[in-house]
Amino acid sequence: MKVKSIKKVGNKYKIILDNEEVITTNDQVIINNNLLYDKKLSKKELEKIKEDTNYYENYNKILKMINRKIRCEFEIRKKLNKLSKVDQDKMIDHLKEVGLIDDSLFAESYVNDKINLTLEGPYKIRKELEAYNIDNDYIERSLESFSQDLIDSKLEKIINKKIKSSTKDTTYIFKQKTSLYLLNLGYSREDVINHLEGVKLNNDLGKEMFKIYNKLKAKYEGYTLRVKLKQKLYSKGFTSDEINDFIEKTVH
Repeated sequence: MKVKSIKKVGNKYKIILDNEEVITTNDQVIINNNLLYDKKLSKKELEKIKEDTNYYENYNKILKMINRKIRCEFEIRKKLNKLSKVDQDKMIDHLKEVGLIDDSLFAESYVNDKINLTLEGPYKIRKELEAYNIDNDYIERSLESFSQDLIDSKLEKIINKKIKSSTKDTTYIFKQKTSLYLLNLGYSREDVINHLEGVKLNNDLGKEMFKIYNKLKAKYEGYTLRVKLKQKLYSKGFTSDEINDFIEKTVH
């Protein structure tokens, strides 16, 4: 079989064979297979051209993906699994060789973005990197930028913001809610406890207690009212001393 002509169409090339078969490919395949001059092709050479065409089509798709955002090997392999059959190891090795896949750099960039753009703590970020199959050494190295001073600073800012928006919670309830929130964000239990330990809200909780009391006294009285009131106030996070003091002064 012989190459009849090669025509450029946009950024692609059309190889027209003497049997009128057309192969749409790219310049890399043209150069790699020395097709710039009239050439007879064996069946094996023709198959290689088709394989190379498929390879570089997928390679260019991966390049577009990488150009939008730095990617790790796990993401590239996941994308390749969705594309037409291609030698994944060959492509991954080539991308590593030219520096387009670097899991160490990915981990470093990922952590920096999380530090600058999110509230997430180191434990959550570690889990996310592990889900990308990043080597543990790379994870450890990248998380070194998440210093204790940075953790303390972030926790302080988050807690202060939470305090400003918590106008009805008791100190106990605030600590419970905020502790769960911070643990889910990926901060250690020890750091969370240390930062919440000295927190005490100055909310006017007397209004909240009277609100609950007025609702219950419309339905109950005497001993039953006291029991129901205690139960409700406990569930709202008031301490025993606060509840007993309120009941002693209010319920007759």
